[in-house]
Amino acid sequence: MGGVLLVSLEQGLIFSLLAIGVVFTFKILDIADLSVEGTFPLGAFVLAKFLTNGMDPILAIIISFLAGAVGGFITFVLYKKLKIQPILAGILTMTMLYSANLRITGQSNVTLFDNETLFTKFNMIPKVALLLIVVLIIKILVDNLFKTEKGYLLVVTGDNEKLVKSLGKNPDKYTMIGLMLSNGLVALSGALMAQYQGFVDAGMGATMIVTALASIIIGDTFLKNNRNLKLTTRAIIGAIAYRVIIGLAIHKGLNPNDLKAITAIIVVLFISYNNVSALGMNKLKGSKKNKVESEVAKNA
Repeated sequence: MGGVLLVSLEQGLIFSLLAIGVVFTFKILDIADLSVEGTFPLGAFVLAKFLTNGMDPILAIIISFLAGAVGGFITFVLYKKLKIQPILAGILTMTMLYSANLRITGQSNVTLFDNETLFTKFNMIPKVALLLIVVLIIKILVDNLFKTEKGYLLVVTGDNEKLVKSLGKNPDKYTMIGLMLSNGLVALSGALMAQYQGFVDAGMGATMIVTALASIIIGDTFLKNNRNLKLTTRAIIGAIAYRVIIGLAIHKGLNPNDLKAITAIIVVLFISYNNVSALGMNKLKGSKKNKVESEVAKNA
């Protein structure tokens, strides 16, 4: 059981970067960006290309992040410049990146067991501790971004583009920043997963958007009453909780072939729970409002 929880925690930390990336589009920009299913393996394939050529893993990870950002920029161009609906723009980017990923290494599967990775470079540090350090660094950087003017305008762009324009700023610029940062972090998550599992596969990006959404929704559901928690913290906790749930389910006998279906069911259940809770809260507020109005009418 302890080994299952440790592996779930490690994978949860890797997927927390995926979740933080999707927070930019799903929670902040309110965009359904499916290009993450192409940029997740893109980060892994770019990393594999450079690691197999002897590059330092830290530098290879940085390049993977930049490659993912380029993928996000492609989606931005399709969405804002070519006026393609965001969900279709993401699908088109994902489709193009599938072929690009195969071109990068020339094969659909690459093993990394004989190459230096982040985990072998710092083999004196336990994997879970090393991953925690990486996640905390990213979290601090993202949280600090939201405290800057650019971060504030990025958030406002998702809520009210007209307000951004009234401030003399171009909302498209911040949409571009959000998409590039989102897919850069997704690619970073893919690069870490490639090193963690020791290989890269063309199909490793399948349903990554559902995994990210499950993490975000779980984090929001468990911690929705705590307003002091940042979006990044919720995403991290949600990703870890999601992986623990999946890990325990497999440990108890869940067929791994059913994993994708179970993930979708988890998302449906949590969304349904949130919708029912929100409906209940609205009814409660409505009844309180009617009661107050009734009391006022009696005393008038």
